[in-house]
Amino acid sequence: MGFVTTDDGAEIYFKDWGSHDAQPIVFHHGWPLSSDDWDAQMLYFLAEGYRVVASDRRGHGRSSQIGTGHDMDHYASDVSAVVEHLDLHDAIHIGHSTGGGQVARYVARYGQPQGRVAKAVLVSAVPPLMVKTDANPDGTDISVFDGFREALAANRAEFFQDVAAGPFYGFNRDGVTPSEPVIANWWRQGMTGSALAHYEGIKAFSETDQTEDLRAITVPVLVLQGDDDQVVPYRDAALKQDELLSDSTLKIYEGYPHGMLTTHADVINPDILAFIRS
Repeated sequence: MGFVTTDDGAEIYFKDWGSHDAQPIVFHHGWPLSSDDWDAQMLYFLAEGYRVVASDRRGHGRSSQIGTGHDMDHYASDVSAVVEHLDLHDAIHIGHSTGGGQVARYVARYGQPQGRVAKAVLVSAVPPLMVKTDANPDGTDISVFDGFREALAANRAEFFQDVAAGPFYGFNRDGVTPSEPVIANWWRQGMTGSALAHYEGIKAFSETDQTEDLRAITVPVLVLQGDDDQVVPYRDAALKQDELLSDSTLKIYEGYPHGMLTTHADVINPDILAFIRS
């Protein structure tokens, strides 16, 4: 564990487990969480012989609550600062939700041009663009994201409880038994971070057009999403990612929610491992 200080003064917290001679896997968490959301994956891939690395996005988790730079460009440059500090090569980058956008921008702008990336995995990821625009008529209306901002500003603790207990893990679906510890862990991670970073992060994950990032990526990419994702609609995310990427493998899981890395880790982890080893 350690910290890297970026050029603009953000202190980025990271975990680095396993042999430095092993191939690294770098994990990128979703909004408004932290690297702790990757526990099930980091332990699994560590046991499989990989070096596992994960950082807390600026303003999230244990990284500093800096007041600026809560946008996809800074997210990607912060990742580059960690990767360069650890001098990682031949790395696999895996991103969930907002972390998937972070992966796409990092790989396109830093990792791939520097020759540091072997493969990438996008899980329930936000690219190419979530918000509805004239050029993206099938996107989600801006009023939905305005509602997120309003709810966060009014009562962040209650809003985060509602997200975790409802659509994130599909706990609002008939026949699904909610896990109170999972809900509590999501809430804990969210409340550890900065309200400002979370508020401004909504714009970053919903309004950043990453079409060109996806087009620029030439390394193999695994695209995974559940068809019951209530947070990021898979038809506007995974299906479009697969169309824009030049070397992609797509897998859609029937009935899986946005937070399937937690609820279905026993299925997702081996699928990612098979891709990495292929």
